[in-house]
Amino acid sequence: MSLKSPQKKFQNTSLERAMQILCSFTFERREMTLAELSAHLNLPKSTTYRLVSTLNDYGFLKRNNSTRCFSLGLKLLELGGIVYNSISLRKIASPYLDQLKDRLGKTIFLGILQEDEVVYIDKKEDTKNPIRFSSEIGRRRPPFFGMLGQLLLAYLPEIEVDRILEKYPLQPITKKSITDKTEFKKKLATIRKQGFVIDKEEALDGITGIAAPIRDYSGKVVGGVGVGFITSSEDGKGVKMVIGEVCKTAKAISQELGYLREDGVRIF
Repeated sequence: MSLKSPQKKFQNTSLERAMQILCSFTFERREMTLAELSAHLNLPKSTTYRLVSTLNDYGFLKRNNSTRCFSLGLKLLELGGIVYNSISLRKIASPYLDQLKDRLGKTIFLGILQEDEVVYIDKKEDTKNPIRFSSEIGRRRPPFFGMLGQLLLAYLPEIEVDRILEKYPLQPITKKSITDKTEFKKKLATIRKQGFVIDKEEALDGITGIAAPIRDYSGKVVGGVGVGFITSSEDGKGVKMVIGEVCKTAKAISQELGYLREDGVRIF
């Protein structure tokens, strides 16, 4: 029996068949041999073998060498986790972002690291604030860009940071941008130690950004909440107040995501 797919103007046969293979697995049918997949999809064994081999290489399928059966791979769980966290994070964080915006009267950002780039998944603007930022929801930025880029890179393993910076070399965005890799990595270490980042005009002239990490139930940093404002609008005391409010908001969102301290106690 072959699986029917929606009629589309443009189709990629190999990709469509690969999707059919993945969709063949169900809770009742969690494992299948090559012969079973071939029969289920009404495809030649040679074609099925090429497709499942590629899916296996990329982690979308895994093969049990003892039973010679294929099952869905962990790559799907990883990608599903990205989708789940992105959707859940925005929904859970939204009221906290609104409260932070109302308390500070400044623009609030929620961002994640996706496919080695910073992606803004929410933004709250105070209508009374004359400053408007161009970082709209869905906008992608280089991984080192601004407060959220630095923050999210800071909590990655060093080998991942090196890989990403090799892919996206540091570039000067303003006169205060850090372009030396060693200096940049020192700042990442400072961010991890203090638990927040201060980006003073490194991404936008005259603008300071302050951001703190959001953790999920496993303790992994899955996003960041940040505030952007005119540098000259806050003195030292004001900056300290903003840091406290941002960190408080990030902790509240983390708690909603089920984050516990290392000793097993909720962060509040």
